[in-house]
Amino acid sequence: MAKKIDTPPNVWSATPTPFTDKMTVDKVAVRRMVEHHVKLGVTGLFLLGTCGEGAWMTDSQRRELVETVVKHNQGRLRLAVQVTDNSAARILDNMAWAGKAGADIAVIAPPYFLMNDKPEQIRNVYVEAIRKSPLPVGIYDRGDHGPTMVPDSVLKSLYDEKKVALIKDSSSNPRRRKIALAAKRKRRKVLLLDGNEFICVEYLTAGYDGLLLGGGIFNGYLAGQIMNAVAAGDIDLADKLQARMNKIMWDVYGDKKITCWLSGQKKLLVEMGIFRTWKNYLDYPLTKGCEKAIARVLEREGDILFPYTLS
Repeated sequence: MAKKIDTPPNVWSATPTPFTDKMTVDKVAVRRMVEHHVKLGVTGLFLLGTCGEGAWMTDSQRRELVETVVKHNQGRLRLAVQVTDNSAARILDNMAWAGKAGADIAVIAPPYFLMNDKPEQIRNVYVEAIRKSPLPVGIYDRGDHGPTMVPDSVLKSLYDEKKVALIKDSSSNPRRRKIALAAKRKRRKVLLLDGNEFICVEYLTAGYDGLLLGGGIFNGYLAGQIMNAVAAGDIDLADKLQARMNKIMWDVYGDKKITCWLSGQKKLLVEMGIFRTWKNYLDYPLTKGCEKAIARVLEREGDILFPYTLS
């Protein structure tokens, strides 16, 4: 029987969504995905995020994914679900079904298509959704990596909202990091997570509680080892582990151009026996170079991909 890994608290996986060849939610792969994460010992799953393709899936697919994960999870992992939309009314609708399906946290990222994107209007959309939410709320800060930029002043006020329980900082912006850390000092119970998996050490040493990673399904164990090294004060080891994790990610995603982002990650999961296809909505390609690099990762990194099989 495979052993469960004792991963440090607050390693979260922003998991990809498995699809069949016909682009339906692959329930068989969802079950495998949940069990793999449980064995890795991660704290929780973030569903329907950027890596999870929530922005492109149909409403019925989103609900089906969450309901299937809840069914197989049986309360073992915490579940955060992205509910982002273009108005507070639509966000609240998404929160309602996510809560009924069994989600623990509703996560809001910047709206995709907000015509009146003045700071006051952006804030109003967030605040109405947060205050009326049936669930604790997470704020997903993408910085300027998207069509709507939440201004610094608005972000500060959102982090003060009492229902905000989690912050995923994927901004890669030192100024935004200061805002998040200031919010953490004011509200100690807020869970502050780094979403940039290429610079985990920098954020952990700055005072972040943990990591919420798009590659957590294959690098979650290594992320935990980085957290252990930082907690022990061994920054040299943490940096070496980070370099190893970055090498794995460049190989899987298709070098620094990220040519094979979703396709490469899903192809790795197919070879790991978790997913059954590498289908993705954004039609990322799978080049021969990516396939060769993924084969090297499988040969080289078994102790990281399947740590629970080691004696």
